[in-house]
Amino acid sequence: MAISTDIFSSFKNRFLGTTSVAPLVTVRILFGALVAFSTLRFLALGWAHDHFICADFHFKYYGFEWVSVPGAFWVYALHGLLVISSVMMVLGLFYRYSATATFLLFTYIQLWDATYYLNHYYFISLFAFLLIFVPAHRSFSLDAFRTPTIISARVATWTVNILKLQLAIVYIYAGITKINTDWLLEALPLKIWLPSRADYFLLGNLFQQEWVAYVFSWAGMLYDLLIVFFLLNKRTRVAAFLLVVVFHLLTRWLFPIGVFPFVMILMTLIFFSDNWHQKMQGVLRKIVLFPNLVLQQNVEHSSIQVVPFHQKIIALILVPFFIFQLVFPLRSYLYADHLFWKEQGYRFSWRVMLMEKAGDATFYVKEKNGMRKGEVFNNDFLTAQQQKQLAFQPDFILQYAKFLKHHYKKQGMTSPEITAQIYVTLNGRPSKLFVDSAVDLSKINDSWASKKWVTNYPF
Repeated sequence: MAISTDIFSSFKNRFLGTTSVAPLVTVRILFGALVAFSTLRFLALGWAHDHFICADFHFKYYGFEWVSVPGAFWVYALHGLLVISSVMMVLGLFYRYSATATFLLFTYIQLWDATYYLNHYYFISLFAFLLIFVPAHRSFSLDAFRTPTIISARVATWTVNILKLQLAIVYIYAGITKINTDWLLEALPLKIWLPSRADYFLLGNLFQQEWVAYVFSWAGMLYDLLIVFFLLNKRTRVAAFLLVVVFHLLTRWLFPIGVFPFVMILMTLIFFSDNWHQKMQGVLRKIVLFPNLVLQQNVEHSSIQVVPFHQKIIALILVPFFIFQLVFPLRSYLYADHLFWKEQGYRFSWRVMLMEKAGDATFYVKEKNGMRKGEVFNNDFLTAQQQKQLAFQPDFILQYAKFLKHHYKKQGMTSPEITAQIYVTLNGRPSKLFVDSAVDLSKINDSWASKKWVTNYPF
């Protein structure tokens, strides 16, 4: 009986109770600022032009082939609107609309070309989606300044906990995916990457030692699996956060992975106490001279709240959302094929930097029942990054083959057939034939089925 009471009490506090709005305010400000900064950085580096305007062809995500890249004007306009919406999130101005716009714009842009898929882009889309549903504008915002009736010191506890849950899913799944023989028993791919950092200040010589790669591999797995639990414990939280900072800054120093380390560091602040967030925002209020409006203490922390109708609607959205996130990364276990080789179930499963994979792809076009056969010059159609990703990703290979068939049909060829000689190396192993070189790739439709036209794992 006591156990069931404890379980009910825990459920009440985590989902039906209330907590300070301050952690949501912190996340709103930092997340919006990071999205604005990363988008401006993307534009400043010329990536919007290089990725979306220069390329004649764009790889698509399965099921989102209908998403096309708009003209040059709209490429820049939509990035500009993303900057505006994310800055509005920082300010808490028309928050629900700006959060929704940030999610839609960021996600839409990521769907333009699957070449540039990164786990942290996926994370930002998911996190932006969750922020639509939380009342992060009820304090320290222009919405609260314009409409004081929305001000509240406390919010439903679930609004904070769903953000913690999102971070937990990322970390724990990243840890689970590291439990494989290459990562733990062979220290791959770190055994390949670290020695190339010989010129790094102070640690360059250390990176040449094989045992260091093993230490990093095991430490990375344990970090991902356990860090959330240490962040949840107030006695270990500060030490855990310092470890988060060291881990992500070291990762950023060693590998060119953009702003992702800073996203993870700053979003991890959601685990800190309400009092900590309130103090930080008190300091910020003084810096920006924001009015110190009286907060409405409209609910008691210990009371059981009656769930409003709109929160029930939100639950109907978020429960399937999290069920999907818990199940979808596990889809790779439905295939007997080697995951790293055929990559079925690899994306959207928090497999972060688990392999070093490269390939060399030569495509050929042949007129059906004819003698004419020629080599395709990939440079004519693809950017350097697209060619790199094409060489070892099966779905990209099929998409490109269909594109080539359509292109050569327009050039006057009758029923062109597309074949390829592709050799791939995985985690430093010798290159092996990747696809059946006799198969007309343009006739194969991508699906969830096992990719029989890709050779079996040769090692």
